[in-house]
Amino acid sequence: MNVYDFDNTIYKGESVLHFFFFYIKKTPYLLKYIPKVFYALFKYKLGKITVEQALRDYAPFVEDYFRNIKDIRADAVTFWDSHQKNIKPFYKDIQREDDVIVTASPECTMEEICRRLGIKHCVGSIIDEKTGRIERLCMRSRKVPAFLEAFPDAHIENFYTDSPKNDASLIAMAKNAYRVKGDKIIKIK
Repeated sequence: MNVYDFDNTIYKGESVLHFFFFYIKKTPYLLKYIPKVFYALFKYKLGKITVEQALRDYAPFVEDYFRNIKDIRADAVTFWDSHQKNIKPFYKDIQREDDVIVTASPECTMEEICRRLGIKHCVGSIIDEKTGRIERLCMRSRKVPAFLEAFPDAHIENFYTDSPKNDASLIAMAKNAYRVKGDKIIKIK
């Protein structure tokens, strides 16, 4: 099976950030969160924040954000109508029937793009759509338990990521691993 990180791997950019800006257009009060969002993303990309720190420092903001969304699944359809173009062209060339996406993005926002691309399996963060509560944050080392919960006997043949540091635990599980930088794929294991 091929397993992929999503953002900056098969998707050009950070879909969570793009989704945030999509909502800013609909709900301008979110503008006040821009500095927090960029700071958190910066710390995450540099590996300067643990999952526990992210939950402690940002969960209240994320929960408030999700609580104020009326119909995230309908919004996801509209979002992907304009953002599906960010799927990198190489993905269709290597796509397989048993592909799995493992991402920090919420599963409820990923279901639509996975359906459109023909990807049957996505393991992501889980947000209670009514309360906004984060039930599972699927990032860094937490990706492995989430993946194994869904696929306990799986063997990862190929793993693709933009961040070997953040996805080291999945790289360790894979027979082969690749770093995606832009549209270039570089074998790292």
